[in-house]
Order: sequence, then structure tokens, then C-alpha cells
Amino acid sequence: MYKNGGRVVMDIAASNILDRVKIRSGAVDGNHVENFESATNAKADIHKTHIGTVVNNKKHNAPIGLFDSGVGGLSVYLHLAQQLPAERYIYYADTLNVPYGNRDSTDIEALTLIAIDWLYEQGCKLIVIACNSASAYALETARRRYPQLPIVGLVPALKPAISASKSGRVVVLATKATLNGTLLNEVIDHFAKPNNTVVTKYFDPQLVPWVEAGMPEQDDTALRLRQQLTLFAHDGVDQLVLGCTHYPFFKTFLLDEIAQQRLAMQVVDSGQAIAERVKQLLVANQMSATLDNATSTHDLSVINKTNVDIGLPLTFHATKYSDRLGALIERLLGTETVLQYYPE
Repeated sequence: MYKNGGRVVMDIAASNILDRVKIRSGAVDGNHVENFESATNAKADIHKTHIGTVVNNKKHNAPIGLFDSGVGGLSVYLHLAQQLPAERYIYYADTLNVPYGNRDSTDIEALTLIAIDWLYEQGCKLIVIACNSASAYALETARRRYPQLPIVGLVPALKPAISASKSGRVVVLATKATLNGTLLNEVIDHFAKPNNTVVTKYFDPQLVPWVEAGMPEQDDTALRLRQQLTLFAHDGVDQLVLGCTHYPFFKTFLLDEIAQQRLAMQVVDSGQAIAERVKQLLVANQMSATLDNATSTHDLSVINKTNVDIGLPLTFHATKYSDRLGALIERLLGTETVLQYYPE
């Protein structure tokens, strides 16, 4: 682990060949952005290793960048690692400011642009905003800032849920920012309503903190989820959409509870579709990594399955680090994952 200027870099890999990234930037506090200009113009020193540098390499072996306010975007990373095992990935987690869902649109946009700028400085050939709240309020601005850079955003997988629904009743679990954002509401207006589908929005501010805490099953949040599934079923809901990248990590919890209660309900998330979209963009732009150093990956259909064999290194950058964060990442990615720390 390398610490500098209030920011922390953690390298996660299945081998000992790692990229080391040293950051110099401004700070972001828990409520608003400070030193925004210096933060967005931050420069990074990329130390060359056996893998090679990524600066100005927009094709082939340049990394794919992922951004989320916390660890939730790792659910998207797992889908990407399954479909694109030859690629390298850099993950930016704004753990200093998590969660984004309760913030106003101005803060979300500013924080997201800081992350996009940072990933761009690392030479990423494509960036995934693996956060529904950030996508809702900053995707178009980020694309305007970097028109030459493919940027993929997230929107809850409402369309496939509507198409699959037999009861005409669908529920979306998401943050307040996502539920109020234009991306989701455009889908409701232009797809759900013409198909006579009733979309229920559900928000629990404790869901993201629950995931970040390791999802203890005796927590009050877990109890509320169990009770809410029963209420959804009584309302005739047969499709449950996970509209936040943190939420697929408790997908197994939901499926087990649905099975125990014998509910006619399916759970839908957008990770698979995002991975397919990234693959399409890489091929279309002739930026796919070579398969020379690819390693096989296990079935990642169960997102929070442990002992997952991750192929090439994932460089994980956190704006705030704690030992609990390291333990949580290991739990989410699997015990096979090696966490290597660089001392100051």
C-alpha cells in the first residue's frame, strides 16, 4: 500500500507483477470538493514494471478504468474480468465520500469528474462509470470533456425486467440520486408506461453502508430486506432490479430469501450487459488486449462467490483507506486474490 497526499493506492493481483501508481493531488472532504482545480489537474507518476507503462497508450495493453464511490463497482469488474480476462484494470474508489446517493447533483458531478480525470491521467483506453448515481448526473459532462475517450455509464437494467415481467409490476432498488435521475426516468416514461408496467422505486439509505460493512446477516438492514421482499410479492412484483453496483453483492442473499419464501420473483442486475458493451466498444475501436498473458477465470455468475481466480492485476486506488476496506475487498473478490501493500 502506498499512501501520499491523503490518497492511497492498493494493488490487487493474482501474481507478483504489479503496477505501482504514486498520486499527487488535492483532497476531497466528506461534504464538498476542495481544491477542485488542483485535483482535476493532478498528475500521476507511473512507475514502469514488467507489465509496462500505460501513459499515452490508448490501445491494446492500456488499462480499462472503473470508478465508483466505493467497492460496489467491483461487481461490474467481476463481469468484465470474466468476459475480458486479457485486459488490465484500474479501479478508483472514492471511499472518502461514499455514498454518493444522498448527495446533490453538483457534488456528484464534481466528484465524478475528479475520478475521470485521474483515470484519464493513468492512460486508460476506456472508462466505466460503475456507479449509477454518478452516471445519472455526470456521464454526459464526462463525455463532453473527453470526446475521444469511450466512457460507459450505468442505468438500472429496467428494460429487460419490463420485457420479462408477467405481472406488469417491477421494483427498482437504487439510491435516491439514481431514482431521481433522468436516465432511469426516461426509461420509465418511454418504455415502462407504454408497456403498462408499474415501476415501484425503493430506496434504503443503509443498503450501501451495509455492503461496505460486509453485509452482516443479523443487521437491521438485512431484516428490512427480508420484510420488503414479502411486501413486494404481495404487491405482485415479479422482477426486482438492482439499480446500484453495490447491490449485486447481496444478490445471493436475495435469491436465498426468495427461495425460502417461495416467491415468484427474479433478480436483475446490469453487470453482464455492461461487460458486453465494453467488449463491443473495444472491438469496434480496435483496442482489445492481446490474449498472450490471459489466464482462465472461473464462473463468475454468482457475483459474490469467494475464491475467484482473477486473471491480470487490478490496481485499486482508494481516496481513503482502512484495514476494514482491505478485508472487505478480499471478501468480495475472493481469498485467492493477493493484496500487496506498499509502505510509505
